[in-house]
Amino acid sequence: MPPRLRGKWALGITPRNFTWVLKDKLAVCERPGGYGENHRRVRRQEEIIWIRENGFGCLISIIPAPHNLHNYEELGVNYRHRPFTGDDLAVWLKSFYVELKALLDAGTKVIVHNEEVGDKVIGIMGGYIRWSGLVEDSSQAIMITERIAERQLDPFAREVILMAHTLR
Repeated sequence: MPPRLRGKWALGITPRNFTWVLKDKLAVCERPGGYGENHRRVRRQEEIIWIRENGFGCLISIIPAPHNLHNYEELGVNYRHRPFTGDDLAVWLKSFYVELKALLDAGTKVIVHNEEVGDKVIGIMGGYIRWSGLVEDSSQAIMITERIAERQLDPFAREVILMAHTLR
């Protein structure tokens, strides 16, 4: 059983760049604890606790390396590692979207992370919005995704959203 903390840290701290994609169902964030030189072990633990205490039933890591996956298990957070390398983009996206839909349809609250909340993870989420049929028009899906990201998307993110409906 994961350790339970008391006091002000019992609920952890919100992961950096936490953003809802589908309110109370699907979110994205930066890798818990940060990445590269900014990575902090204590912050990672606090952010994982926050994920657990806020009812996320599954964390999906899309970073290529399996860094720190054991920490999710140690702190009682269900996780899946789905490394995104960019190879076989259509095959990876379809598999990922099918798995994500199954989790969401089962009522599981999901958080997805990459090293940072950049255009890769944002584009993949925008693609999911389009692929799942939540938004039928690709241009509208791009606009909604840009609103979620609070910035204009790069060509990769736009490409994912534009092709997503063909992966059904």
